[in-house]
Amino acid sequence: MTSTSGRVEFDSTTLATAIYDACHSRLQLDFRDGTRYAYAGITPELFRDLLRATSKGYYFNRYIRGRFLYVKLGPKN
Repeated sequence: MTSTSGRVEFDSTTLATAIYDACHSRLQLDFRDGTRYAYAGITPELFRDLLRATSKGYYFNRYIRGRFLYVKLGPKN
């Protein structure tokens, strides 16, 4: 998978949904607490591994948080 055409919903206590744009190596994550972030430099392989991870929150904390540039987004409309 190189991009998502829409939101991917997660069965996770931490992450709610994701949108991945392979052309821009950008991952948008919506968290259960309502916060949203966009991460830059995310490879298709990293996104694929997030989708396959047993624990999305653990994977995010271990391999994404603190490792990539990000911007906090406004709330969903």
